[in-house]
Amino acid sequence: MTEHTSLSRTVTLSPEETHQLELLRTYRRAHRQKLAHKEQTLQAHLEIAPPTRGQRLADRVAATIGSWRFIIFQSTMIAIWITGNVLSGSGAWDPYPFILLNLLLSFQAAYTAPAIMMSQNRQSELDRRHAQNDYEINVKAELEIELLHEKIDLMREKELLALTEAVRDLTAQVQTISSRSREPN
Repeated sequence: MTEHTSLSRTVTLSPEETHQLELLRTYRRAHRQKLAHKEQTLQAHLEIAPPTRGQRLADRVAATIGSWRFIIFQSTMIAIWITGNVLSGSGAWDPYPFILLNLLLSFQAAYTAPAIMMSQNRQSELDRRHAQNDYEINVKAELEIELLHEKIDLMREKELLALTEAVRDLTAQVQTISSRSREPN
C-alpha cells in the first residue's frame, strides 16, 4: 500500500489504485507530449503566406465592386450616360439602344468576375484553415475534459473507499462500545 498525503489527511492507496494512478500519469504525460507536437505541426500548417500582388489586387477589386459606393457610382454614371445620349439627340455618341454602354458593362463584368472568384477562393482557403484550427482546438479540449473526468472518477473512488473505511471503523467502534455496555460489571 502507498500513502499519499493531502492537506487534511493521509490517504492509503491499494496497489491497484497506485497502478491506476501511475497509468493515468503516464497517459497524461504522453498526451501532453503528443499535443505539444500537434500544436507545433498545426502552427506550421496554419502559417499563412503573405498574399501575392495578384491576390491583393483581386481582394481590392472584390472589396471595391462589392461596396455600395461602387454601386451608387456606377448607377450614377449609367444614368448620366443614358441621359446625355438621349438629350444629345442626333449628335449622341452612343444612341439608343446604347450598344457602346453594353460593351463597356460586358467588358467590366468579364474582368471583374474572375477577380472576385480569385478573392472568394482565397477567402474560402482561409476559412478552411480556420475551421481546421477550430476542430483541432475542440479535439484538444475534448481530450483534456476526458482526462479531467478520469481524474475526478479516480478521486471519487478514493473518497468512496475512504468513506467506506471510516464507516467500517465507526461500526466496529459502536459494536465494541455496545458489547462493553452489555457486559456485567
